[in-house]
Amino acid sequence: MNPNVPISALARPAEAVVGAGGVSRAPLPAVTRLTGSMADWLREIVARRDLLILLAWREIKVKYKQSVMGFLWAILMPALIVSAGVVVKFAFATVAGKPLDNNDVVSVAVRSVPWAFFVASIRFASTSLVSNANLVTKIYMPRVLFPIASVLSQLLDLAVATVVLALFLIVTGAHLHVQMLWLPLLLVILVLLVTGLAIFLSAAALFFRDVKYIVEVVITFAIFFTPVFYEVSMLGKWARFLLLNPVAPLLEGISAAVLGRPMPLVGWVAYSAVASVVIFVGSLFFFRRFEPYFAEAV
Repeated sequence: MNPNVPISALARPAEAVVGAGGVSRAPLPAVTRLTGSMADWLREIVARRDLLILLAWREIKVKYKQSVMGFLWAILMPALIVSAGVVVKFAFATVAGKPLDNNDVVSVAVRSVPWAFFVASIRFASTSLVSNANLVTKIYMPRVLFPIASVLSQLLDLAVATVVLALFLIVTGAHLHVQMLWLPLLLVILVLLVTGLAIFLSAAALFFRDVKYIVEVVITFAIFFTPVFYEVSMLGKWARFLLLNPVAPLLEGISAAVLGRPMPLVGWVAYSAVASVVIFVGSLFFFRRFEPYFAEAV
């Protein structure tokens, strides 16, 4: 696929409807009715994966166009989070009368990369439909591709930050462990969770414009309710309440896998997996239910 092809060349003008026999090319009014099954809608989304890649590539180009720092932006947020985390860890160590342990710094660094991916994906995806109002109202395509493309574009930043993190771990003397085999599964669950939240919030932001402000407030303070700067074990019997946040067991698992510790909280990781699937599937149904009214909401 040529990434320079305009989106309008891959999308269909006006509106189209998915029926039992596939995608109809007949023009429809600006607001569609729910036609076809959920399976038809999902098949169309899969069929338009070329458009998904194009949208994600456009997000990447817009982000880095005329940017002085370029891909350094991908490591800026994780670096800031690590810096703040080291300060917090140092404060904890000072109060406890212990020196700051090297593993404490590594643990914060490991947790900061996926957390930065989570925050950036939610921030950009929640406004993906509002910021593409012209495409939403004038060109037909599966609108769910917009929030998915936003998440997909953030995977590039995640990859860049992961490379930098790997170099940091090598410098600090980290080694490969069999526990690292958990990482692909944990990252897949995290991406699934982020995508589900992105789909739901992008649709909600069309109908309630203050959603983007709520998102900004929540993701600003959520780091204090998520084990990024600390481990849940520090909270003792209260840890289970923190683990109700489905991101928490994933960050705990990622940290344990990289540091070579036995995988903790396997039951809670399973909880995160189930919660991610429920959120993702529920968000798809929510998006599908209200998609015909997007043009009016814009």
